[in-house]
Amino acid sequence: MRIPHDSYVLVADGAKMLFFRNEGDADNPNLTVIAAEQQADRYDRDIKTDQAGQKPGSPGSNGGSTAGEADFHLQAEQRFAVEAADRINRAALANEFETLIIVAPPKTLGELRKHYHKRVEEKIEAEIAKDLTGHPVDRIEAVLQNYQEANG
Repeated sequence: MRIPHDSYVLVADGAKMLFFRNEGDADNPNLTVIAAEQQADRYDRDIKTDQAGQKPGSPGSNGGSTAGEADFHLQAEQRFAVEAADRINRAALANEFETLIIVAPPKTLGELRKHYHKRVEEKIEAEIAKDLTGHPVDRIEAVLQNYQEANG
């Protein structure tokens, strides 16, 4: 894939987001980090503070059953994706980029899509369903350059 000069690239997952700008040209990208943010990626069991409650009058022992438990880890990942989408939306509305490439695992991509502003949707060049947040920049550049060959 060709990555136009000054394009934004967001590489994100549920706990880390990296914003890059292509300082190189379309054929020889040079991704430079312009912003990075990470939250603690804690297990659900470490986030919970109480046991699940009981629903009065439901079948089960002593007239109650375990209420559906919230997945706090998933909720934290979803909130983080919303924050990433908000940052992209603000940058798009401020005309900070013309072209945007987003790289994220499928679950994160799905959450991001729910929150794109129309201006963001107009600027998306590609969405790549991969988790590259733990990879060095040169590996991210290589994946982007080879993306169209494998998928186009």
